[in-house]
Amino acid sequence: MPPVHDPQPPLVVGVLAVQGDVREHVRVLTALGAQPRTVRRPGELAGIQGLVIPGGESTTMDKLVRAFDLLDPLRDAIAGGLPVYGSCAGMIMLADRIVDQRADQQTLGGLDITVRRNAFGRQVDSFEEDIAFDGLVDPLHAVFIRAPWVEEVGKDVTVLARVEHGSAAGRIVAVRQGALLATSFHPEVTGDTRVHGLFVEMCRAG
Repeated sequence: MPPVHDPQPPLVVGVLAVQGDVREHVRVLTALGAQPRTVRRPGELAGIQGLVIPGGESTTMDKLVRAFDLLDPLRDAIAGGLPVYGSCAGMIMLADRIVDQRADQQTLGGLDITVRRNAFGRQVDSFEEDIAFDGLVDPLHAVFIRAPWVEEVGKDVTVLARVEHGSAAGRIVAVRQGALLATSFHPEVTGDTRVHGLFVEMCRAG
């Protein structure tokens, strides 16, 4: 008889659940075969193999992360190489620098980028656009909702996507640096799982 192989253990991916569109990310991760875990307390970081920081309001997210004593544990996890994906506000949370940050605003850091909050305008200026994404054959339908953009990247940061049309053409909206991935847009709301699929692959690779 052929040897019996144990099935691949489930990939446990945390979703920071202090604020923002948590359920949408949980749904996509589940569809990709991962085992999502909502994270609100430091102890819930134990055993996860990746973390998603969802879209939401970055200043509120920052305050709640500190209120729940998550700031230092999250920074330590990032420094330790945990794969992390941030979308929209999650990108801001991962950025080392913010152009227009509030006086008391802090980030988790880790990505050597400078971001501008609400760079495309207010809620009424939200828009959708098909963009080329490095590594994907077909264009990606991107939804921008009060989104940031990246103004500067460090030498170790790979630019994955830029806006292609309009007054913001050329602006950077997706980046990767090592185990950290970030997008200005919200792939969790489009039904296209390819960005999350890339992140799941990053988590499996460790």
